[in-house]
Amino acid sequence: MKICSRCLYSELHPLNITFDEEGVCSGCRIHEEKDLLDWNARFQKLKQITENYRNQSGNNYDCIVPVSGARDSYFIVHTVKNVLGLNPLLVTYNKHYNTDLGIRNLANLRIKFNLDIMTLTVSPETVKKITRGTLRKMGSIYWHCIAGQTVYPVQVAVKFKIPLIIWGAHQGIDQVGMFSHLNEVEMTRKYRKEHDLMGFEAEDLIDEFDGIEESDIVQFRYPHDKEIERIGVRGIYLNNYIRWDSKAQHEKMIELYDYETGEQTRTFDTYNDVDCFNYSDVHDYIKFIKHGYGKVTDHVCREIRLRRLSREDGIKLIKEYSIKEPKNLNQFLNWIGMTKNGFKFILDQHRSPKIWFRNENWEWELKNPDPFQNENRRKSEVDQVRLALVENECKFRHTPNKRTDFQDEKYILIGKGYYQ
Repeated sequence: MKICSRCLYSELHPLNITFDEEGVCSGCRIHEEKDLLDWNARFQKLKQITENYRNQSGNNYDCIVPVSGARDSYFIVHTVKNVLGLNPLLVTYNKHYNTDLGIRNLANLRIKFNLDIMTLTVSPETVKKITRGTLRKMGSIYWHCIAGQTVYPVQVAVKFKIPLIIWGAHQGIDQVGMFSHLNEVEMTRKYRKEHDLMGFEAEDLIDEFDGIEESDIVQFRYPHDKEIERIGVRGIYLNNYIRWDSKAQHEKMIELYDYETGEQTRTFDTYNDVDCFNYSDVHDYIKFIKHGYGKVTDHVCREIRLRRLSREDGIKLIKEYSIKEPKNLNQFLNWIGMTKNGFKFILDQHRSPKIWFRNENWEWELKNPDPFQNENRRKSEVDQVRLALVENECKFRHTPNKRTDFQDEKYILIGKGYYQ
């Protein structure tokens, strides 16, 4: 299996990673732009773009910003409101797997920034029906979250005639270098379907077997192209104009706005996705079953590229976290009404034959249990493209729990938040 000589992504990455003659992946090569581009000039370009969308009459918002109780939301809102001076409408899709910590972070964000927010909460029974269907069809318990998060802002933009949507980082740029920052890639229906939604639009889920009908997918249906063209909706990504560093950005938000962090089951990153019981737990475990790597590899590669983590320490972290069992599986199974055996049976249908095989006892085994076993033999190749560290350690902060008397162990569908 081919593994990047610099970071630790392998050829198994589902976003079609490529490798050059030095064995360095496309994600690492595009990441080099972060140290080469004139980010002051890039930011001036962002100001020019957004200034064209400032509502001069004062009777509407300047733009839409999708948010959650985690994942760069504070930094994006801070940049849009306090740096660019725009008046955004915040929108959020209720993912149903909410932690109390995430509800607290979202309440704190609403209050600290004093902005209007719109929330889409789909009926729990509809979400469960759709999740059973997506688990069966594509091995995903998270399709409805990604679909909702990426469609609701567009629906609001069309309905309220607010043409500009501002997102944070484009995954295809930041992980695998699918585009240069200079391409200034924007939100498209095509990328959303092919990569975010694993090839399935909402209409593709209508199925008698799963009991999913037309009425169940209305909230996930992407607006028609003519509606989008009529309003002139466009979605831009801040990481094309700002040197993106998720760890540094979160730490700034902790200092400025009291953003709360939390321990994650399957990664060392305590900043991202703390609003969800499943993202770095059951969902990430499924990712490991399907693709042979988990979120910890994403975070390790990001920190290696940002020169805060050595390749050797990254390998230790991947070995430590990749094999961890999800803590919240029973909680998910109770929610959706499924047995553990039923869940395992469905997952087995989505195991990649490139990664797994049945042994003589008909048990699943990894074909390559230690993908880093050739590291010593690759030392010369690795050292040639190694980046010098700029920080001596890569530590993520644990902020004090603001609600120590509360057991955060159940999904919170709707919560007012707890503000201190």
